[in-house]
Amino acid sequence: MLGLKTNIKPSKKAVKVHTEAIKGVIKQIKTAPQSALISKLNPIIRGWSNYYSAVVSSETFNKLDHIVWLMLRAWTVSRCGKASYKKRRNYFSHGTVRLSNGKERHESWLFQTKDGLTLWKHSYTPTVRHTIIRPDATPYDGNWTYWATRKGQAIDTPNRVAKLLKKQKGRCTWCGQYFAPSELVEVDHIVPRSQGGKDEYKNLQLLHRHTRDDKTALDNAKAVSLTMEQSD
Repeated sequence: MLGLKTNIKPSKKAVKVHTEAIKGVIKQIKTAPQSALISKLNPIIRGWSNYYSAVVSSETFNKLDHIVWLMLRAWTVSRCGKASYKKRRNYFSHGTVRLSNGKERHESWLFQTKDGLTLWKHSYTPTVRHTIIRPDATPYDGNWTYWATRKGQAIDTPNRVAKLLKKQKGRCTWCGQYFAPSELVEVDHIVPRSQGGKDEYKNLQLLHRHTRDDKTALDNAKAVSLTMEQSD
């Protein structure tokens, strides 16, 4: 019907996986300095937010920021104790931040080190509406994802990337979304090599860069948990 719009939002599964990845990082480096935690989380949050910036994500971004704040508050309690309110305040501040679009925004809470290293929030990423593909676009105009998915081959495309695209029917195995020609894709070992996984075709999958960041964070967290269980 005319006059109706389809609003696409990040799926519940994508949000859950992303949340678990952040939780895994916080758990993995529980005793590390605040700067190390921020440096580990920022690329994960930025990558995920950039990927979903082309859909209706503002509400989701704000909810995720609140969830992250709760996780970080628990992280500070584990380090300082419930009674040490003044010590916990050392990890948080408030003030003005400059966003990627040049605008400034006042924040009631910032997870920030004393030298100014600040955790990037999901809501700092502006949402930009997707540009409709032009009518004259064809599978032969450099859209290597489309070409490789259907033909299993493409000029300037690595052989195993083309094979994985065809096997996965052009979709990321983690988030289920189609790969766009402009997106960064990476070959990932399903079972990490550090955990005994082999560098063979059946142990490979193609992921968006931001979903690989999420998966790597979860893999690392699982490895830490397994090591702790074995040492007990």
